[in-house]
Amino acid sequence: MPIGLLGEKLGMTQVFREDGMAQAVTVLEAGPCMVTQVKTVAKDGYEAVQLSFREKRRLNKAEEGHLRGIGSFRYLRELPPADLNYVQVGQTVDVSIFQPGDVINVTGTTKGRGFAGGIKRHGFSGGPKTHGQSDRHRAPGSIGAGTTPGRVFKGKRMAGHMGAVRVTARNVEVVQVDVERNLLLIKGSVPGANRQLVLIQHTTEGVQRLKQDPIWSRPVEKADIPEDPGAIVEAEEQAEAMTEVTAEEKESADGQQAQQQEAEAPQASTQEEASESSPGAAEEKEGKER
Repeated sequence: MPIGLLGEKLGMTQVFREDGMAQAVTVLEAGPCMVTQVKTVAKDGYEAVQLSFREKRRLNKAEEGHLRGIGSFRYLRELPPADLNYVQVGQTVDVSIFQPGDVINVTGTTKGRGFAGGIKRHGFSGGPKTHGQSDRHRAPGSIGAGTTPGRVFKGKRMAGHMGAVRVTARNVEVVQVDVERNLLLIKGSVPGANRQLVLIQHTTEGVQRLKQDPIWSRPVEKADIPEDPGAIVEAEEQAEAMTEVTAEEKESADGQQAQQQEAEAPQASTQEEASESSPGAAEEKEGKER
């Protein structure tokens, strides 16, 4: 079973605990995620489970080949498994792998802030507001010495691009789990904007629980797809080919029959004309009329 899920940040709200205290929480829509690939040490050199999330309308050729017979998904991410014995391609994983009280890690991409100054980006205090300082209130100040070393050291905190980086919120508590609606309520904030992809993973303690507890090590629900995803496509292609061949044979048979009828029609008319023009046929016709 994989140690985590893919999800989407929905926003923040608050819930009341049993003691009546209000707790700020982040609502995540986690899964359900389908297993699209299982990587092993023998074949790939490492163990991983590839999960999918959210459907996608159009796929490129590489994606179509990779997801043949499985589905059409927008996000594909790899996670280390708790145990590969309980993972198969086509299975679906939902929020039931978590329970209230779990401590997890949530990874997301922070909001982009563009080009920010030193005060916003690094928390500088700025210059003095008095003593004739009219334009130094938000200035970064000195950035180095003079002749020695005669340069600015690498890594100097200065103005620059802020945000839009991958950040992990570690050791976050799970407050509530809603399996029916695939929702997780996480204590505190989570990096990223609303409707943005997040990666939810168990910590080391959670992984140990998944391995030891038989309830959480159970095989997850398997989707209704064949063991070999390419078998359906091959069968459909063969069926289409057979249908095309049958249609072509039928058309050719109909064409031959029509040609044969057209060829027989002039012969029959010629025979009738010859029989009518013969004298014996005329006498017989007169005798019948009498």
